[in-house]
Amino acid sequence: MSLFQKTEQIKRIIEALLFVSEKPISKNFLASFFNISESEIKLILDNLINEYKDKESGILIIQIDESYQMVTNPMYSEWLTIFKNITLNNKLSEQALETLAIIAYKQPITKAEIDKIRSVNSDYAIKTLLDRKLVKIIGKKDVPGRPFLYGTTKEFLKLFGISSLNELPNIDEFQQINAA
Repeated sequence: MSLFQKTEQIKRIIEALLFVSEKPISKNFLASFFNISESEIKLILDNLINEYKDKESGILIIQIDESYQMVTNPMYSEWLTIFKNITLNNKLSEQALETLAIIAYKQPITKAEIDKIRSVNSDYAIKTLLDRKLVKIIGKKDVPGRPFLYGTTKEFLKLFGISSLNELPNIDEFQQINAA
């Protein structure tokens, strides 16, 4: 194996180590791990850092004191925020999804009406949906006690990739899909 091939192999191994490591890896550790000098490790790391920068990768390698870590490129932070919000909102429990469907199809609807349809208390599911801004309080029902009325939000539409509630499948279509 030539010196170039050995250096390239070490560079790719360092890349893999940085990828799986949750913490920065010190230059000293890498030098002892590969049994080469810290100056050689520094050259390899500088080369690797420049490769990621040059291709404007979504991943960068940064130096923190005498250690190195793989991080996401701040240039793409807006996309990461969108992704985080989508994945956070996608992790809804079955109870929350059921409650969300009821609100979407029956809005405006009160908690008592939701509880009656579900035959269980929906406090936690409604709180989760409110926290994730998928539903909101849209008013109060004109009955004794004036309970809150719930409806879906623009975030709900975004999450499901629709522009209006008219794009939801009608309940008959939905039941046919579930029966299949």
